[in-house]
Amino acid sequence: MWPLYDTYDIYLGEPGAPQQRKLTSTPGYDAEATIDWHTGWMYFTSVRSGDLDIWRQNLNTGGVEQLTDEYGYDGGPFISYDGKTVVYRREFFKNQAERDDYAKLLKQDLYRPGNLELMVMNADGSGKRQLTNNGASNFAPFLHPDNKTLIFCSNLHDPHGHSFELFIMPLSGGEPERVTYSDDFNGFPMFSPDGKCLAWCSDRNASMKYETNVFLAEWVP
Repeated sequence: MWPLYDTYDIYLGEPGAPQQRKLTSTPGYDAEATIDWHTGWMYFTSVRSGDLDIWRQNLNTGGVEQLTDEYGYDGGPFISYDGKTVVYRREFFKNQAERDDYAKLLKQDLYRPGNLELMVMNADGSGKRQLTNNGASNFAPFLHPDNKTLIFCSNLHDPHGHSFELFIMPLSGGEPERVTYSDDFNGFPMFSPDGKCLAWCSDRNASMKYETNVFLAEWVP
């Protein structure tokens, strides 16, 4: 389970700056942030509404807007390089028991990851649509600078749910294409701004349990 620490707030630090700028101050969990430097909007996950939803905050004015309001976990947003599209993960409950379990844990500041499907919406929260529908745990979506290609991690091919691999798919929809084949954990992929490199985390070649390292590879479409 993930702890939703009540003391979690978001800070902005500049290289060499003696102090960090505190961006959020509401009670409860504020985390999972990403920033669109073109517009100054920060996208993040917050429990300030009583549920885990995606919000955005203008770093220049401090104004805050709620972008999702479906009951259940909405989180892990990433904004595209052109600042027009947000990809994120949403939990879909299979039954009332899962919904009740979510509500019970949320009151204890806890979250148990379940069926996480990938979603996409416009930067202002409009135009929401579902990208995956495979019943797996799909998360950490990120868009290539072409703003058309989505990369993410998923346990889609592991019936036990422990092995996570990287997959790509068109933002317009379609079947995911597997990218990694290490049968370990591979997650949190990110493309470089020029789209020529891919960075991600993996426990492949680990020298001890729970060791995770950062890997870099040339990206050839």
